[in-house]
Amino acid sequence: MSLKGHREELLAELRARMVLEQIERPVKDDRPAVKDQRVLAAMRMVPRHDFLPEGYEKQAYEDRPQPIGNGQTISQPYIVAVMTELLDPQPGDVMLEVGTGSGYQAAVLSGLVREVVSVEAVPELAGSAQERLERLGYGNVRVVVGDGAKGWRPMCPYDGIIVTAAGPNVPEALLTQLMPGGRMVIPVGATPTAQQLLVLEKRLDGTIERRSVMPVRFVPLVGVGPDRDWEGE
Repeated sequence: MSLKGHREELLAELRARMVLEQIERPVKDDRPAVKDQRVLAAMRMVPRHDFLPEGYEKQAYEDRPQPIGNGQTISQPYIVAVMTELLDPQPGDVMLEVGTGSGYQAAVLSGLVREVVSVEAVPELAGSAQERLERLGYGNVRVVVGDGAKGWRPMCPYDGIIVTAAGPNVPEALLTQLMPGGRMVIPVGATPTAQQLLVLEKRLDGTIERRSVMPVRFVPLVGVGPDRDWEGE
């Protein structure tokens, strides 16, 4: 076997162990298992190491977030899997992601839905994520530069919306872009230590049902801070 082949085999083994021990049968007693087989398969397939800066390959499959530059991070693998399962993606869906980052979450969704539109506020991250996704073959992901709190109206309404950075409340613009019957997964909290992962379901009559899933800790959505309030519920 070539050196490259051995490397890829080793990384695949690390990825499989990550899914088994962190996500499918978590060794941490307080961590509910992710059961959706499609989500587990996507987590096994996407090469997380390709979404990290050079030099972080060995840390790619560790049970924690990793820095990707510009003050942003790639989320902990378990959280990516949980949020994807909560979103309940279906093959014909068009999904909106707020906060592209490295493109990892979009890549996981790519194989589960028809199309992903991902909004990133930092142009450098948006450009590198789009190049990376195209190079790795995730052709149904479109990355756009914009204010994530405003969503992306040209492609709405969306079957689902996933937000990978936190703000103090749920932006009204995102709720209006969610299709009736659709679902949004979003971390919300006034401070990093007060964040909760929420699932919001939009009923057919337009009303919103919301539930809190677990405490989380996400980086703030760029442009959102104590001096800028989101308009939302």
